[in-house]
Amino acid sequence: MMSSPPAFGTIFISTLLFLSRLLPEPVASATAGSVCDDSGESSSAPVSVLEGESGWISCPLFSHPSPGLSVDWYQPKEGDEEQPITYSSRVSRDSQHLWFQPSVLTDSGPYVCLVRNSSSCWKWSVRLQVLPQPATPAACHHNRLPVAQAASPVVVPLHMGGVLQCPHLEQAAGVSEAPPSVTWYHGCRPYPFWRDDIQPKGGVALEILTMWPPYGGLYFCRVHYQRGGRPLSFTRSVNVTAVSPTSLPKEPSILHPPGRDLLFHVRLHSEVKLTCKGLFPFLDSPSAIWWTVDGTKVEELTDTRYAETRSTVTSPYQDKTVECVLLIQQFQAQDLERTFNCCVANHRGFESRRAKLLEEARVPAVELGCGLGAVLLLVLLLFLLSRVYWLELLLIYRTWFGADEYGSDAGEKDYDVYISYSRNSEEEDFVLSTLRRGLETELGYSVCIFDRDSLPGGTITDETLAFVARSRRLLVVLSPGYASQGTQALLELKAGIDGVLGGHLRVILVQYKPVRRQDWVRELRTARVALALLCWRGDESRDLASRFWKRLRVELPVQREERGGGGGKLLRLLGPC
Repeated sequence: MMSSPPAFGTIFISTLLFLSRLLPEPVASATAGSVCDDSGESSSAPVSVLEGESGWISCPLFSHPSPGLSVDWYQPKEGDEEQPITYSSRVSRDSQHLWFQPSVLTDSGPYVCLVRNSSSCWKWSVRLQVLPQPATPAACHHNRLPVAQAASPVVVPLHMGGVLQCPHLEQAAGVSEAPPSVTWYHGCRPYPFWRDDIQPKGGVALEILTMWPPYGGLYFCRVHYQRGGRPLSFTRSVNVTAVSPTSLPKEPSILHPPGRDLLFHVRLHSEVKLTCKGLFPFLDSPSAIWWTVDGTKVEELTDTRYAETRSTVTSPYQDKTVECVLLIQQFQAQDLERTFNCCVANHRGFESRRAKLLEEARVPAVELGCGLGAVLLLVLLLFLLSRVYWLELLLIYRTWFGADEYGSDAGEKDYDVYISYSRNSEEEDFVLSTLRRGLETELGYSVCIFDRDSLPGGTITDETLAFVARSRRLLVVLSPGYASQGTQALLELKAGIDGVLGGHLRVILVQYKPVRRQDWVRELRTARVALALLCWRGDESRDLASRFWKRLRVELPVQREERGGGGGKLLRLLGPC
């Protein structure tokens, strides 16, 4: 159904009538020959009508009857031929509308209205769309009655009242033989509703005495009237929205701590965004938010570096929060001297807030990133070097910062190392030709080997204990035959453990050959728990630069030569890995 013509229709018609008086007489003859000014089809959406309900279309060029001005209706046919409408009790017209009472599906299509006077003629095309009824005429889907046209919006303030009028009731009253009646529905439920705050008014309207949020939503009204003794009807809908009460303040405000400037940190030669949020309580009137630069609105600036964007968020009660962002491309130093203000306004009030800009210190991102990367790379290299060369680094540290045992035990210790081993030919050859040569000849340590350094005729037990006590380290060469009961090796091991407990001796375990755990004596198990074990790996360990000799040197006393300038010897001994 077409709504009432806009107000500009009357002005447009009056203008055309005035111009028609200025035209020469040949125009009148053209009119007599049915030549009219064709305005084409209406740009508005087709008029929708529900099948079986009353509907009508209105001519866009005709608002109110005027003397000498008439309207005729035609229906285009094939070949652009226009044929007059065949009027009947179902299809009729009045001074403004073409009625279909009721409408049928075949009524769909374009219709042409001709408005003319004695000298001029205009025509306009209007399209009618008849929608089929649901399978069940009284069907209600998703809490909605079938309706052809969009709902009319109505707002009612919370805790206040409002009246709902059924749209287009006056059109039905103009053609009805008796006063029309209206049936109201909320969703699919007809009046009377379950709420006492909603009551009929005047027989055709619906009054909400006190608005509450649940009262919002779609209301449907069905208009019933009679014409030619036949009952007719059409259905319309009203969308009711609860809005914030009128008793609340309606002045707009800027969402920012009151009494303060809008603070922004900006960076030169980059894109800057100044964001301002405004709160607009519901009012049925326009509202606006904008930025000004030195008192001038952004759209009035000639500098294309400035632009605005807006986004709106609406609350359930139609209060709006609008975000206005001022975009400044390639922010310059002179922009810091300009005045930026955010403004909000409606017909109730106005508020403005100034933006305070603070320049951010430039962060040397590239330099900082390169420096941090170099530091991380250096740390990684140092970590890898420490994992690979930890023994070398430990030896260098001991050389310069290790404790001076030679000064603390001066006069008490005659030997650096006492070697304890199982007395058999294989191990004796290993001790004399390998360990002794490496420790004495190459590294310069003083070594005590009982079978070599003891004097004949002495007591073995006393001399063994004396040698162990006069040594700084006890080097135990482990093999399957070591520390058997009653052997001298067991005596040396017990003396070494007693020295460790006394705090004046350290024991070093060197595994010459693998030894099964069950073959270890109790003293050896005790020593193994507290001491590190160095493994001899044959030819792989013979070189003094091997891992075995480096670990052994870590366990030995720091030599005097190393402290007094033996760094060259140290580097030579470390050698390549």
